[in-house]
Amino acid sequence: MKILDFLVADAINVKLSSTSKKDVLFELIEPLVKAGKVTDGKKMVEVLLEREELGSTGIGQRIAIPHGKSPVVKELAAAFGVSAQGVDYDSLDGEPVNLFFVLVAPDDSAGVHLKALARISGLLRDKFFKKALLNAQDRNDVIKVIESEEQSKA
Repeated sequence: MKILDFLVADAINVKLSSTSKKDVLFELIEPLVKAGKVTDGKKMVEVLLEREELGSTGIGQRIAIPHGKSPVVKELAAAFGVSAQGVDYDSLDGEPVNLFFVLVAPDDSAGVHLKALARISGLLRDKFFKKALLNAQDRNDVIKVIESEEQSKA
């Protein structure tokens, strides 16, 4: 499984403007709605926020991987964003989050959802990969960084 198989290009934003958890989730979900992957953005954000109540998806090292399954999702999809200023996200290490991978899936796709989560978190363990994503200037840079990393890990 490759991240670029489910990462929606139009949902890559290296200049997130939101400053709160809820707002950044809306900012990241909206392009998935426009792309037709999510039918109800408000409902999907509610699902993501409910998941956050179970425990923060701010995994530390300035990374968050908000994720959730819902009937408003047509197929596995992801959005990616970079916040230069960082967002207070109740992360496990207390640090603000700069890198966001949002993963959404239909209700009946637990296996593929978990596989995608594992793929994303596995790549994010590499400090050079994280740094390259943080330094990406645009969507094309992000795609090139992910392509390069996936080829090297194949």
